[in-house]
Amino acid sequence: MDAACTAEQDEIRRTLREIVAKRCGPDDVRAAVRTRAGHDTALWDTLAGRVGLPGLAVPETYGGVGCGPLELALAAEELGRALTPSPFLATAALAAPLLLAAGTPAQRAALLPPIAAGERTATLAVPGTALTTALALTGDNHGDWAGGGRAGGIQATAADGAWRLYGQADQVLDGHSADLLLVAAHTGGFARSRTRLFVVRGDAPGLVRTRLTALDETRAQARLELRDVAAELLGEGEVDEGVAEALAGTGELAAAVLAAEAVGAADQALTRTVAYVKEREQFGRAIGSFQAVKHRLADVYVGVQAARSAAYYAAWAAGAGAEPGAGVALAQALEALRTAAAEAVHLHGGIGITWEHESQLYVKRAAGDELMFGPAHRLRARAAERAEVFSPSGV
Repeated sequence: MDAACTAEQDEIRRTLREIVAKRCGPDDVRAAVRTRAGHDTALWDTLAGRVGLPGLAVPETYGGVGCGPLELALAAEELGRALTPSPFLATAALAAPLLLAAGTPAQRAALLPPIAAGERTATLAVPGTALTTALALTGDNHGDWAGGGRAGGIQATAADGAWRLYGQADQVLDGHSADLLLVAAHTGGFARSRTRLFVVRGDAPGLVRTRLTALDETRAQARLELRDVAAELLGEGEVDEGVAEALAGTGELAAAVLAAEAVGAADQALTRTVAYVKEREQFGRAIGSFQAVKHRLADVYVGVQAARSAAYYAAWAAGAGAEPGAGVALAQALEALRTAAAEAVHLHGGIGITWEHESQLYVKRAAGDELMFGPAHRLRARAAERAEVFSPSGV
């Protein structure tokens, strides 16, 4: 792995940082999350037009930029700095890679170009709150997390060559506004139990979408109720092998992108705190001059830099087919963000705990991401299990 960024990668970072700095300050974030879409649609159009953000890792054959996971991670880091509310994670890091991995050539040709152009947004919907399980981040995804033939989950039935979906999915990222849904559902009952993926249009009859009140407003979530909803099977006919593998591969990419996003947020929280302690005076001197404060911020800095290295490696590995390490990178990044956000609140003093101060936004992002994609100890436990660290051969 070459740790130096190319000229193209530097340009992506520079352009994104410039746009985000102008259009996504703390007040802009608060205003955007309260809109019906949950994000600034004009900003999303700009990011799609100038950077090609939704199609950054989509092949040029399907109208994308043709970059890879590392470019996605670099973009996520810049968006994470400002906690930019956008469909980026759901569209570019979950739905588009899954379409590439599991869709037929005809489905990819039909669905990916409008996504890459920013004309449509997309997301992944799984039953209940099983997102991390489906993506194999905190456990094996070969089980019955999609319903297992029992009541609950999401069930798919076929009649006269058409598929219909029934069930409910919670905590669906941007599920209230996505134009396209990739839904994981259970088929076959007990006799031929298996999980398959389906394409559902956002305006399909019988689909009820409810935006949820989330701890982190910048990460919009929704509950989807599927009541006899028409769906299209993703992939080739009766061949459903590889669904779990496609989801796990998407999970590796998503974890690397999430790790980079968390690193960007942690780095910005640290930068804001350092600037504040240089100005805030106590006992006739800036509080940043006290040794104890320096030590605390130095620890945060080391944690952020270590998490950045892990996130970059995870993104490179996802593109190079190397030994995966995204789960560990995500765990490290989530811990770095949690620590940076906590220190921001502590060192800002009384103002740091107020609703008006931006520090609370970083605290909520840290807590919300760990609730949805973690916790860190489960991410590490899964990585250790995959590496057989505690098996007889790994001792």
